[in-house]
Amino acid sequence: ELEVRVKDLLSRLTLEEKFKLCSGRLMWHTKRIKRLGVKSFTMYDGPHGVRDDTMGKTKSTYFPSAICRAATWDPKLSHEFGKAVAEEVRDVGAHMLLAPGINIQRTPMNGRTFEYQTEDPHLNKILAVATVKGIQSQKIAACVKHFVCNNQETNRFTVSSEVSERALQEIYLPAFKATVQEADAWSFMTCYNKVNGIYGSENYNLLRERLMEQWGFRGFTVSDWNATANTSTGSCVTAGLSLEMPTAKKYNKRNMKKAYQEGKFTEDSLNDNIKRLLRVMFLVGLFDDKNTIPSGNRNTLEHQS
Repeated sequence: ELEVRVKDLLSRLTLEEKFKLCSGRLMWHTKRIKRLGVKSFTMYDGPHGVRDDTMGKTKSTYFPSAICRAATWDPKLSHEFGKAVAEEVRDVGAHMLLAPGINIQRTPMNGRTFEYQTEDPHLNKILAVATVKGIQSQKIAACVKHFVCNNQETNRFTVSSEVSERALQEIYLPAFKATVQEADAWSFMTCYNKVNGIYGSENYNLLRERLMEQWGFRGFTVSDWNATANTSTGSCVTAGLSLEMPTAKKYNKRNMKKAYQEGKFTEDSLNDNIKRLLRVMFLVGLFDDKNTIPSGNRNTLEHQS
């Protein structure tokens, strides 16, 4: 049923409409395809609750930071947190939470250490799986981030994390892999940094080979906000980056058209990227009757406690 719907919608999209779906608008949304009634898919931060809107009107529960949640060693609590935060995402009309952040805590001077879980790969895995299952139990997509080895603050946007295969397999990848194979995570966010010299958003080995082919990931990948800055259009499409956020730079119509005409990527690669995004749009109920979708609520006493 799901795959039939995905295939059907994909077949109706023109090449230009596919290009359009590859990048965001207004910070948190995908572009609409009015001709086919495809609404915007909306994503919000973050690891500790739904981001305030800029007017300060959206009051959401401020959940404990991930480092504190992980200090409980309690997967049941992580599952409950995931479920509760997903209800808040639904209540503000969004479809995906940009969480959990599950990079390994290597240095206290990394600005994101507080919103990552732990320095322990096994604990990281157990809690990541529980959190993703909790979020997605409400038909809200989890976005597991930042794939991968985004562990330091110094030159965070350009540094290359030089890491051996053994360290990847034993320390940095297990939790990411488990969120795919044990929790069916619907989205992954690519990292700002390079991994062994190649940026996360155009890293064919990480995205296409490991995540999709070896682990069996069926969701879509989204760049961290502006993480595509130093990449090229063709290599990102080929590597398996479905969505560039927050706006179209590498994935604007002109660049997409040019790279496509020059043979920098194939329509097969593009179709696979789009198919993954459409699949998650269906999974979160973007095309379904509102009454069939779990209802949300926000900043309740239950969530606060």
